[in-house]
Amino acid sequence: MKRKTIALIAAAVIIVGGVIAYTVMNKTLGNNIEIESVIPSQEPGNAGNNSAAAADASTSGEAAGAAVTAEQLNGDWTIADTSKVYWSVTTSKETVNFVDNLVQGSWKVNLDDPAAMTGEGIVELSGLDSGNAKRDEHVKGADFLDVTANPQAAFTAMSFSELPKEWTEGTAVPVQMDGTLTVKGTAKDVTFDAQAVYSGGQLMLSGTTKVTFADFGLTNPHSVVLDTENEFEVRLELVLSK
Repeated sequence: MKRKTIALIAAAVIIVGGVIAYTVMNKTLGNNIEIESVIPSQEPGNAGNNSAAAADASTSGEAAGAAVTAEQLNGDWTIADTSKVYWSVTTSKETVNFVDNLVQGSWKVNLDDPAAMTGEGIVELSGLDSGNAKRDEHVKGADFLDVTANPQAAFTAMSFSELPKEWTEGTAVPVQMDGTLTVKGTAKDVTFDAQAVYSGGQLMLSGTTKVTFADFGLTNPHSVVLDTENEFEVRLELVLSK
């Protein structure tokens, strides 16, 4: 009986230890960052009702659903400090997101002359965060992004698809942006599929593009535990203020 009891205790310890080890490994290797869109909810009858942007619109006297003129949209905009850029890498287990909130830049909107519209942003790669310090240290290290020598990534938008001259408060407008993405000193032509929303005196822009590690002279990261796909997604979640 005593030996049986000891065996049962040992088995329980092994099971609990295995669960703890799996939990620790999952937290270490898994995704810890959830992507947050700046675009208000577009559900019928609820556009923006659950967003901070809608609240701002209400307090500023700009009701959701109101007409937004070209005069309100045209002009120079600055990327606000609530903006974020996400990098999403697909591993053999799941998609792992990195977020960087150290974003600055400017946007020029001209609905009367789309050819005059431009946008640019600089991302400080020291802010890149996956919620795992060891993983972040490796990605920023000399054998990968080499953030010490290449502290910034950049994106530019040089041409835009045609946009309507009058928008509706809180309602998303689809837009394509052609430009370049520069990482580790290498520029790659890209197209961002995006949505833009004017709400509460701010312009919100959410756009994605896909590139590969090879586009920037990089080898997709891997370990003895996980492999990653060569292609990854870059997502802009920008809040612009005049």
